[in-house]
Amino acid sequence: MKTSSLIKTGAGFIVLLLIVIQFFDTDKNIATVPSDNAIEKHYQVPDHVLGLLKTSCYDCHSNTTAYPWYNNIQPVKWWLADHVNSGKRHLNFDEFNSYSKEKKLKKLDEVAETIREGEMPLTSYTVVHQNAKLSDTQKSEIEQWVKEVKKQIE
Repeated sequence: MKTSSLIKTGAGFIVLLLIVIQFFDTDKNIATVPSDNAIEKHYQVPDHVLGLLKTSCYDCHSNTTAYPWYNNIQPVKWWLADHVNSGKRHLNFDEFNSYSKEKKLKKLDEVAETIREGEMPLTSYTVVHQNAKLSDTQKSEIEQWVKEVKKQIE
């Protein structure tokens, strides 16, 4: 078989594979009922801080994700579903009150640290969601809020 024939066959196979995988769906992270364990139901969260968290964190760290248009295309849909599920395993603000006292304190420390260090929100997220980037002032506001919530827990 000639090289050009192999390339055409390979390309045809890839196109066919891309078409077939479009029929495989993923579960969407969209809660129909607000969780009774949501952090804002148990701890004081100022409106401006809640707004920051919802804009910069909640797509991956809550029970409801605002999906972009490209979530309708595989394999992007799989990648986003994995990313959201991983984020929720690390921290889920909608299930925060179900955590033990020790886990709550640890997760709050991680929130402050990852935001302070610029590890969160992820660069791969802020490239597409420019409004999710946090200014130094916003980072400080979240860090101060974390300290206040920790006092309520301790």
